[in-house]
Amino acid sequence: MHDPLLNTPTPEKALEVQRELMSAMAVGDRQAFEQLYRLTSPRLFAVALLMLRRHAWAEEVLHDSYITAWNRAASYNPALSSPMTWLTHIVRNRAIDWMRGRDNQTDELDDSVADRYVEQSDEPLQRLQQDSDAKILANCLAHLPAEQRQSLILAYYQGLSHGEVSSHLQQPLGTIKSWIRRALEHLKSCVGL
Repeated sequence: MHDPLLNTPTPEKALEVQRELMSAMAVGDRQAFEQLYRLTSPRLFAVALLMLRRHAWAEEVLHDSYITAWNRAASYNPALSSPMTWLTHIVRNRAIDWMRGRDNQTDELDDSVADRYVEQSDEPLQRLQQDSDAKILANCLAHLPAEQRQSLILAYYQGLSHGEVSSHLQQPLGTIKSWIRRALEHLKSCVGL
């Protein structure tokens, strides 16, 4: 009887294969690049998707990350990290760059998302007031430092706990709590509460 788990490479063997592929990539071996992509892309895509929460954005970041990996393969040092750690670092940095670049841009909401935020009221005056309040809040959010805004959005719009925000942003818990507290204080004074 054939057990497919017996053919599963050990972590040590997988690491060795990844290192060999990185070495071959460093000298321009496209087949090594393709093999490394097939071995690592599912996990790296998951990292990008977890950070960006949008499939299309994660695909874009992953694409950019592999271009960077191809161009910088010669700088990879196996004594410093495993190939997966090195690649994950590239993906993480690209995702952060992507989020920073998106900070001052607004996204159009699709109809299903927009419907959740639109009050089912027939009162035009009430809708006008809600739009006005939303604009004030958006303006106040725009004046927050990026790290405070991102922490606040992750905590209140994405529903993450302070600990989860800390893990997500890879910052100490105390720092995250301070950023969120300062952001809330700023918003409170900005909107006039």
